[in-house]
Order: sequence, then C-alpha cells, then structure tokens
Amino acid sequence: RSFAQSLLRFLGFIFWGAALAQACGGVLVILMFKNYRYLFQESYLSLAGWLALATALILLPAGVLSLSISVKCSHKQQGTLMYLLLLLLCLEMSSAALARSYCIETASQLESAMGYLVHQHNWTCFQDPGSSAVDAMQRQLQCCGVHNYTDWLKTSSSRHLPACVPESCCKEEHSHCRGDLRRVEQLFEEGCLKKMEGQLCFAMLYVFWCCTVLSILELLAGVSNGILMRHQPFHDLRIL
Repeated sequence: RSFAQSLLRFLGFIFWGAALAQACGGVLVILMFKNYRYLFQESYLSLAGWLALATALILLPAGVLSLSISVKCSHKQQGTLMYLLLLLLCLEMSSAALARSYCIETASQLESAMGYLVHQHNWTCFQDPGSSAVDAMQRQLQCCGVHNYTDWLKTSSSRHLPACVPESCCKEEHSHCRGDLRRVEQLFEEGCLKKMEGQLCFAMLYVFWCCTVLSILELLAGVSNGILMRHQPFHDLRIL
C-alpha cells in the first residue's frame, strides 16, 4: 500500500508535466496543418492535435486526484480517477493511432499536392492564394521546388519567361537575388518535399510516443489506485 501511494504521488507530478508536453504536441500539429492547409485539403487531419489538447486538459485534474488520493484516500476521488484514467486511455490510443496513420498516408499525398501547386503557380499574379502558399512555404522551409529548383523549369508558365525560379527560392543573405538560374548559389538547394515530410513525421511521431508512454503510466496509476481501493473496500455496498 505504501508503495502504491508513493507511485501514485509520483505519477501525479508526472501527469502535470505530461499535460504540458501533450499540449505542445497538439498545438504543433494543429498549427502545421493550418499553415499548410493548401497541401492538406482534408479538415479532419488536425483531429490528432485536438485529441492531444483534450488529453492535456484531462491530465490536469487526474494529476490533482492522484496527489490527493496518495495523501488521503477518498472513495469518490478514487472512483473519479478511475473514470478519468479510462477516458484518457481511450483518447490517447485514438490520438496515437491517428498520428501513426497520418505519418504514413499523408506523406504519400504531399508529392502530388506540391507538384500541382508548383505547376499551377501564377508568375504574374502574386495575389493568387495557391501561389502565395507556395512562396510562403519556400520561405519558411528554406527550400525550392518539390525535389529541387529544376521542378520550376517544367511548369507551363516558366516556358514563356527566362530561365528563373520564384524569388521565394532566394537565400535571405542575397538581397539582390531575382531567381536567376545562372546564379544557382543564391538559391535554396533542397526541395520542399523532403523538409515537409520531416516536419510532418516529427510532429506525428512526437504525439504518438507521448500518447504511448502516457498510456503505460496511466495503467500504472490505475493499478496503484486499485490497490488502494482494495485496502479500503466499500463496506456499505457489500450487500449489493
């Protein structure tokens, strides 16, 4: 019983720290899909992030109950903690499954989505939403094209222009760069596909492993709480 109390007290503090970690992961996923919404047309892709945020909110009262039960056992608090742990397990398993599947499935859709936006890029109208999204992506990720800058030579619009790429491919230290392919050293060398896949898998795997580790800790908390409940049975309900 003393070991169960000590473990439950320790897990109570861990749950508070885990709530912050889960919230950061959820915000990271939501912002990523929001910033690159032109690449991810499906609105449900941010569901894993929202589930992670819901988990973070429930972890806070779960941590409070764990600390309270480790000091003074209360039947109501023990029962409430069991229900919260069950709810957390459901949320985290769902979030982990979604994050893992998104990392595998969504990465395969990125290449076609990026290729379409690059091919449809409007060189004359910079207010076009798709063109603005491509330029913003290249500046933020410091990349050029899907695989490299040569992807811009295959677009229909570039055939009527001198050999060049959008100015968003230019490195920041070259303020006079205009995307001239005769000065390749002024352009970003890496393509956007590899960098975007790296960001996507990092965010999804972060949520996946957070949920997996937390699920194990919550099982330990449930076992510890069950041990304490066994030492203090509900005498008034035994007749049932």
